[in-house]
Amino acid sequence: MTITLITGANKGIGFETAKQLLAAGHTVYIGARDIERGEKAAAVLGARFVRLDVTDDASVAGALEKIEADEGRLDVLVHNAGVLGLGEVDGPSALRVFDTNAVGIVRVTEAALPLLRRSAAPTVVTVSSSAGSFWAVNNPERPEFSLPTLLYSASKSAATMLTVQYAKAHPEIKFNAVEPGTTATDMTADFGIGRSPEESAKVVVRLATLGADGPTGTLQDESGELPW
Repeated sequence: MTITLITGANKGIGFETAKQLLAAGHTVYIGARDIERGEKAAAVLGARFVRLDVTDDASVAGALEKIEADEGRLDVLVHNAGVLGLGEVDGPSALRVFDTNAVGIVRVTEAALPLLRRSAAPTVVTVSSSAGSFWAVNNPERPEFSLPTLLYSASKSAATMLTVQYAKAHPEIKFNAVEPGTTATDMTADFGIGRSPEESAKVVVRLATLGADGPTGTLQDESGELPW
């Protein structure tokens, strides 16, 4: 049985990713800050719940300790938790966005590494964004060129760089970042755009179920590797 942890999985892409990985036979742990919402999502899906706030060291440690006690290892980690950070741009808002979208990746990855090393085929997937791609945001033909998402884009650049650097630091583990596609979620409600989370989750699931010859250290969308 493949043991999988997904952060921010009580709704949106994380929820649909959990649903699809459960259907593929994974044992899925739903990580969520809100206990009531997380437990409800896990009950609906038939998944397991761990309280996990990616901005809190103690919460992260507690979640991984529970998985260690229950399973003894972790095979797949999906970094899905994120915030958009629209509105006023100032120091506190920048700290909040980066703490969730970038520093949270470090917190959870570092806590998970001992369990991932016990897996026969450890895999880490970061839900990043082409909004953080220097190639995309400087290309007038791309929608990212005109996105008003200063903090989000910068934090997702950091998320992708963390993915690349972790892949180099730990070659025995596959680390890949994913651009899931513009998705209709709570985060994009202000824009009124996007396809279903179910469709976007398919891209995440593909990278979460890579074979032994799969890539590492990449940013990918549904068509393959993206420049960034």
